[in-house]
Amino acid sequence: MSTELPTGPLNGLKVVDMSSVVLGPFATLIFGDLGADVVKVESGQSGKGGDMMRYAGKSPTGDLGPIFMALNRNKASVQLDAKTEAGAAALTALLKEADVFFHNVRMAGMERLGFGYEQVKAINPGIVYVHCAGFGAGGPYETRQAYDDLIQGASGFAALNAMRSGGAPEYAPSLVADKTVGLFATYATLAALYHRERTGQGQFVQVPMLEAFTFFNMVENLYGETFVPASYGMAYTRSINPNRKPYPTQDGYIGLVPYSDAQWAEFFAIGGMPGVFEDSRFSTYTARTEHITELYVLIEQVAATKTTGEWLDLLDAANIPAMRYNTVEDVLVDPHLVAVDFFARREHPAAGTYRTMRHPVHFSETPASVRSDPRRLGEDTETVLASLGL
Repeated sequence: MSTELPTGPLNGLKVVDMSSVVLGPFATLIFGDLGADVVKVESGQSGKGGDMMRYAGKSPTGDLGPIFMALNRNKASVQLDAKTEAGAAALTALLKEADVFFHNVRMAGMERLGFGYEQVKAINPGIVYVHCAGFGAGGPYETRQAYDDLIQGASGFAALNAMRSGGAPEYAPSLVADKTVGLFATYATLAALYHRERTGQGQFVQVPMLEAFTFFNMVENLYGETFVPASYGMAYTRSINPNRKPYPTQDGYIGLVPYSDAQWAEFFAIGGMPGVFEDSRFSTYTARTEHITELYVLIEQVAATKTTGEWLDLLDAANIPAMRYNTVEDVLVDPHLVAVDFFARREHPAAGTYRTMRHPVHFSETPASVRSDPRRLGEDTETVLASLGL
């Protein structure tokens, strides 16, 4: 591990992380960036197994795949088999010293291993035990496995694409459920730690994927079912409109979001259609919401009259929100992200030069940091266990 000292607000916090794939590692990535001492416990025998995300995508080493690299910096890698006597003893020793035990293993399996909540509480009464589950306790899905695709479909999120296109449902081309629920798990852990700070009490925290992601999805999409009885349909009309998209310009695409009444009036004046805003369909926020399809069609017509650069100059001068459309490749050279040095290059001792992202949140007194690169499988096993007297 790096000899650089952590500077983040979680400096001194000890986290034992038995999560894998994306949801859990995304949460513990944040803990590590913010200064926590995260020990990633990976299963299997020496040289085999570990987090399956190590092997997703090609890599110079074979066990440091690109997604794994993005999720697992600032963590030590300890490989042990908790089914064995030695492995169970090592995990027990780790948990005695931990503030947080974080995992996404099904609870019945953890209890069989001897590491359910009550069992771990007996080892360390003050521990915050965080279980990332597929589904909450008490429901008919409680014991099922869950993955991003399944949760996108079950939560109604995949249905939004069908509502927009009139075609078949689709999954978003992103692991959006995993990452969103990972953020739920992050704040839940911090809230439990705050409770412990005030009272001295540890606790069990369950973060169920379906419930958390449905909560995320339905904030705007409960919509017409908010009031009982419902008088109109679900899903925010603006979000699911097929004309809500980057608009073609003379030489590319642009994102346009005039918002206030004054911005709408100015936008159409700049675009050569000054009379549009006088139309009663568009002159108020409520009316624009009801006639959003017609409004988006007009925006597309106006956008096509100038180049992207011309629009950005004009709209910036008028203080109207707009952004250049970027491909994923464009993002790497976006002038703002370049200026703030968002994408950084580092030298990995085994994988060579790689690109990573700086932590996006700024703390004036306790800045986040990248102190160590993602570790090879089990690289820190001997060092960590020796520090525990094993």
